[in-house]
Amino acid sequence: MGKNNDELNRMRSYSSIFSSTYFKRLLKNNDYSFINDKIVHYDKNVVGKRINTYNDYIRFVYGELRKNYRNEYVYKNTFINELVLNKYGLSDTNVINEFRVGNSVADIVMFNGTSKAFEIKTELDSNKRLRGQLSDYRKIFKESYIITHENLAEKYLKEDDSVGVIVLRQTQRALKMIEIRKAKINNKICPNTVMQVVRTNEYKNIVKEYFGVLPEMNSFNMFSICEEMIERIPQKDLDKLFISELKKRKTNTSRIKIYQKELKQLGLAMNLNDVKYSKLLEVLNEPIKL
Repeated sequence: MGKNNDELNRMRSYSSIFSSTYFKRLLKNNDYSFINDKIVHYDKNVVGKRINTYNDYIRFVYGELRKNYRNEYVYKNTFINELVLNKYGLSDTNVINEFRVGNSVADIVMFNGTSKAFEIKTELDSNKRLRGQLSDYRKIFKESYIITHENLAEKYLKEDDSVGVIVLRQTQRALKMIEIRKAKINNKICPNTVMQVVRTNEYKNIVKEYFGVLPEMNSFNMFSICEEMIERIPQKDLDKLFISELKKRKTNTSRIKIYQKELKQLGLAMNLNDVKYSKLLEVLNEPIKL
């Protein structure tokens, strides 16, 4: 990215601010140390001028990352602002941050009338694990997408022609996300993988919904009995039942639109309800005290 070492270190340091762990600590203990450390180290001279509150500083840092160091947080946040809200929509949709499938963790997954997995490959990332990740996602998701910078589009378009590609484009005023290739629909779903990714109540619901009744079982044999029954469900039906269960999972997807644009991904990752989000804004709007 053409940055000297000091500038690169500053950007890397900034990128650690948007951490769920730090923000949970801020909410619980009013612990501003993770923000204060950055201000003391890099930005004491701007405090009291255009930056007065912690929220001012968060917006400033996000703007710096957006221009100079587009890390995974910036990609996820732009994806939510640009595509989830403007293209896919929130009605009848469940968006889940970081979803484990096999040996992989999809960055964002989405369930509505279909199931989609999104794997982010920023300019800072390697693609060495990509084939394994896509192979895992195909076991349960109908559509898989790679999200990357437009300068890397050609590389990822050649990777796997069944995978959709979404690119991040830098305009003069903002970041945009554009889907340049739609994913091919995958109609296969692996029952064993379904059993690994769903919760106990979810796999029991799938069995009951399809067979009409739950068999007699106890805590020792429940998993194996349900797995054997789920293996007997036709793939098309299992796919619908799987999507239906994951759409019921409790998330804060419907609230995403009310979150401040820099904090949408953080709100999703922390699964903030309205009360906690109001508290977060309250503590961030405090004047900076060093």
